[in-house]
Amino acid sequence: MTSSLHHRAIENLGTRIISGELAAGHVMLAEQLEEELQVSRSVIREAVRVLQSMGLVETTKRVGIRVLPSHRWNPFDAQVIRWRLASEARGAQLRSLAELRAAVEPAAAELAAHNAPAQLRLELMDAAYAMREAGHSGDVTRFLELDIRFHSLLLSGSGNEMFANLMGQVAETLTGRTVHGLMPDHPHEGALQWHVDVAEAISRGDAAAAREASDRILRRTMSRMADTWTGQPRVFVPVAD
Repeated sequence: MTSSLHHRAIENLGTRIISGELAAGHVMLAEQLEEELQVSRSVIREAVRVLQSMGLVETTKRVGIRVLPSHRWNPFDAQVIRWRLASEARGAQLRSLAELRAAVEPAAAELAAHNAPAQLRLELMDAAYAMREAGHSGDVTRFLELDIRFHSLLLSGSGNEMFANLMGQVAETLTGRTVHGLMPDHPHEGALQWHVDVAEAISRGDAAAAREASDRILRRTMSRMADTWTGQPRVFVPVAD
């Protein structure tokens, strides 16, 4: 029960902050939140601790719990990504994720062609062929599962642990596109083939071809989603003096 209340408090406050209902600079008091959410002080304290770890709020003695501006949020936190994808800022979040992937995944594909272990190359091939099959059959759930696996293997196969640690963010964007109806039941045939092309290039150690095919996938993805972020503001993070 306590866990459920804790989750509910985090969801309530987190979604309201991300949506802008609780604007940057807004100050909340723990006792007010207790009454509003009908939970104990310990639940509020733990919820605020989690929101602090995401960069959404800060606590100040004799002031209260202050909502922080969006440039202070942790953009790599999976829950922050999920909340943004469910808000009116969905387009901006998709743009940030797409641009991150476009910068990283082609480089990861190139590195994987050089570095990936033999077993991972086989698994990547299996995932690419299974993706094509699921795409042809219109099995959206299975396709999403395989899509996440394919791109996770790609990042892991790079041998760069910082790239590999973006697996969660890539999974969130692929899931979000499906959950919010931005993926067709039958993916583009060319895109399905390009995934196979990436896997085959990595399998034979052709770094240039792997990078080119991955870049093609991401360029098409960005082109297809561009309408979702038209007019959406960007977040500029201040540079510390």
